[in-house]
Amino acid sequence: MIDPQRHRQLFLDDGAVESMSGLRRILHQPSNSTPVIIPDRSRGERAVQSDSVPQWNPEIDLWEWWYKGFTTYTDEYLTLYATSADGVCWQQAEVGLYEWNGTRANNVAFAADKTNLCHVIRDESDPDPQRRYKGLFSEEHMDRYPGVSADGFHWDICAGPPIPSHDTSTLVYDDVGQRYLAIVKHRTEWGRSAFLATSTDFIHWSDPELVLHTDELDQQNRKRRIQAVVDDPAYLSPPVVDGREYLAQLYMMPVLPYEGLYVGFPLIFNPSGADGAQNNHTGLNQVELAVSRDARAWERVADRALFVGVQPWSGGANFGTAQVALCGAPIVRDEEIWIYYIACRHRGHRDLFAHMDPAIYNDDFFDPTTVICLARLRRDGFVSLDPVASAGGELLSKAFEWTGGSLCVNAEVKAGGQVAVEVVDAGSLKPLPGWSAGDCQPLYGDQLAGEVRWRSSGSRPPSGEMPVRLRFYLREASLYSFWLS
Repeated sequence: MIDPQRHRQLFLDDGAVESMSGLRRILHQPSNSTPVIIPDRSRGERAVQSDSVPQWNPEIDLWEWWYKGFTTYTDEYLTLYATSADGVCWQQAEVGLYEWNGTRANNVAFAADKTNLCHVIRDESDPDPQRRYKGLFSEEHMDRYPGVSADGFHWDICAGPPIPSHDTSTLVYDDVGQRYLAIVKHRTEWGRSAFLATSTDFIHWSDPELVLHTDELDQQNRKRRIQAVVDDPAYLSPPVVDGREYLAQLYMMPVLPYEGLYVGFPLIFNPSGADGAQNNHTGLNQVELAVSRDARAWERVADRALFVGVQPWSGGANFGTAQVALCGAPIVRDEEIWIYYIACRHRGHRDLFAHMDPAIYNDDFFDPTTVICLARLRRDGFVSLDPVASAGGELLSKAFEWTGGSLCVNAEVKAGGQVAVEVVDAGSLKPLPGWSAGDCQPLYGDQLAGEVRWRSSGSRPPSGEMPVRLRFYLREASLYSFWLS
């Protein structure tokens, strides 16, 4: 049985669904995307990126962020530090730790030769303040070495063995499982693929195990997605589209523990042509959704629709014309889900663009090339169940014991629509007296946490502890979740 008293019940998979008719899953993309950190060209930065998301520090009442700044003339980068009161407007915070350009009056947070600070999380669950910050380090973008810090600036590398990895990784604390999750990258027959390593002490980690890779459907999607961008003049085509067969690959996958689920954000790399100068490929990087109940067995969501896709050129207003990639697990705050992501204008060496329109592919296009953006999604808003036709649709939930609390739903009801609910016996599926759809007071409008009431029974739970189910009747409405409050 499900437990709506403990977790909101979402619809990324069928975990809460016994059956439904006349309904379909709709994946919702985040909106209101805006750059929040851009390269500081006065300091020679050409790109900014981050493999971490902001961390709230209650001791200073500010958001903190460790991110990377790339210089104009080399591929070298520094780990930088910024703070914010609202998570939108960021200030470079002077740290005074490292000399750069002849001064320590800068925000350089980490600069060790050939060592990369990959991720930073602030861990309020650890009773030891000397281990308040956790990080993963790498040398030459390979294995990950766990490290701990009291302040996020002075680090001690843990004594345990490293986590085997290549190139990219992600890190998050799983508060439900009370463990740390590292998604690392290794190659399989499907190219780059996602592997999971876990730890309960941040020192000793399990051997990485394969949890998700691309497949034949991704290969079909690769061709379709490349062609769609090439054919649409609103978008920028990759500089090389040579028609050869390339593997669509899973480049990385941040994971968000959310309401008893694990929501994954697989970054699918779709190569379109070879880039010999960089020994890599041109193409598109775009984000889908995946879901798991244990962080090991994953399924893609909503027929692999794009969650964050590449952006149209729009006269230079957008940066994510070739690559978009989440910085890490999204942040849930203020009844919204905040998604920080990297937006990059191109993949491939600049020489590959020499034959393309110079009015677009000029110095301003290549410098700066990459920014960090923020987009927002309503709470629980990854996926909704929507009626296929105006006649509406029905959803029957899995069984549960209603021992207390009021039923709440997150739904967006359009003009002329409604959401009605009845409580039925889990076995016979007959409505309980006083709890039928006819007794329900329908919900209208935008309901982030709408309380469902019945005319004769109010919102009190059904008497007894027998298992029940909910039957939802939707008309011109999007249902995102339900729970007992």
